[in-house]
Amino acid sequence: MNMIPVSSSNLAAVGYDAGSRTLRIRFHSGTYDYYGVPLSVYQGLMNSSSKGSYHDINIKKGGYAFVAV
Repeated sequence: MNMIPVSSSNLAAVGYDAGSRTLRIRFHSGTYDYYGVPLSVYQGLMNSSSKGSYHDINIKKGGYAFVAV
């Protein structure tokens, strides 16, 4: 999965696979895959001025299954 570096105090890089709807987020403290994430949520994250806040509200609290990788 192609990882794109992002400017954030919490997130280091983000990748997305549209076929499997898997969002991979590399935090400064570890990497996680989130499953069943719509493209619109990935796009919202990438366009957000605060990626950490967007992640918390729309992904972490969005109820997506995740695993550490």
